[in-house]
Amino acid sequence: MLGVALRLALREMRRNIMRSVLTMLGIIIGVAAVIVLVTLGSGATRQVTQQIANLGSNLLMVSVGKRMGPGQSSTAPAFKLADAEALAREAPALAAVAPQASSASTAIFANENWGTTVTGSTEQYFTVNNRQLAEGRIFTGSEARSGAAVCVIGETVRVKLFAGQSPLGAKMRLRKLSCEIVGLLKPKGQSTMGSDQDDIVIVPLRTFQRRIAGNDDVSLIQVSAKDDISTDAVKQELQRLLRIRRHLSADEDDNFNVMDMKEIATMLSGTTQMMTGLLGAVAAVSLLVGGIGIMNIMLVSVTERTREIGIRLAIGALENEILLQFLVEAVVLSSSGGLIGIALALVSSSILAAVLQVPLVFNLPVIAIAFVFSATVGIVFGYVPARKAARMDPIEALRHE
Repeated sequence: MLGVALRLALREMRRNIMRSVLTMLGIIIGVAAVIVLVTLGSGATRQVTQQIANLGSNLLMVSVGKRMGPGQSSTAPAFKLADAEALAREAPALAAVAPQASSASTAIFANENWGTTVTGSTEQYFTVNNRQLAEGRIFTGSEARSGAAVCVIGETVRVKLFAGQSPLGAKMRLRKLSCEIVGLLKPKGQSTMGSDQDDIVIVPLRTFQRRIAGNDDVSLIQVSAKDDISTDAVKQELQRLLRIRRHLSADEDDNFNVMDMKEIATMLSGTTQMMTGLLGAVAAVSLLVGGIGIMNIMLVSVTERTREIGIRLAIGALENEILLQFLVEAVVLSSSGGLIGIALALVSSSILAAVLQVPLVFNLPVIAIAFVFSATVGIVFGYVPARKAARMDPIEALRHE
């Protein structure tokens, strides 16, 4: 009986191909939209996780001021180089400590200039931030301590100032500082926040303080914990040491903030997952719209085929057989739309992932759920028209013109 109902459903779809396609369109769009949005959202989440992992899962960032709320402002004093040296000396759980200070500046070489970010730090900056060299070398510890006029540049700065030339050994001007380029960083691309990680010039911290900033302030201290040490324990130790160095009493709040990269990864991943869920829910509404379209067309189909239904009932067809015939037809329409939507989503996701430069992450459970939901839509919205057909009076149906 099910086989007969399936053949009748396929025959009816072939007789009205255009109407069948338009009926399935809502389901196709709904299924495709849900899968594409979830796929791109999963890719964005993975990209965020990978970018955070590239910085190092054992990385902590110590910044001036506490986490600010609305209407609050911070007047906390800046860190000094001595603070970073004290952390490196008194916290044995730390593998590396990199104090930093940054400023926007214009880099000039020959007739070319480019607005970039100049960061002053020590040689441990490259270890803490997992930055590798494409050419040359980093500045040495003695150069960092003496405030030598040397620098390492990112790929974006190289492209803007040197085009196809090698920058090594060239003299570049940063405000009043003329520094020798000793190294070129490997490209890293955009960060999670959308900033260009290759648009940077790194100089020794003492050089930055004396020749660019004109003060001895340190705005950020990045620390890397040893592999076998819990970052939670390191965070507590850093808070204890900094409270002592900044002379905070027991009843005073911290005027600094220690951020574990795990917290940032969790926060960003949670945000992208929430947005993916919301967009997926909005897209799922089109499945309901598609279901209403199926119900509408099935009601029209029942009206058009009233005489056919009357003949079948008159020659002995049972109500359940008529119900099954129209219910199967609705499910075939919605399931076909689901399959086409899945195929369209796979192609669209591949193209959009390449354009947006996010990893392609297909979520097989979501694809399966989308298909099952499309079939369920056929059952739910096809039941009313099928029930109407099954309960027709054969005599009245045969009289229908």
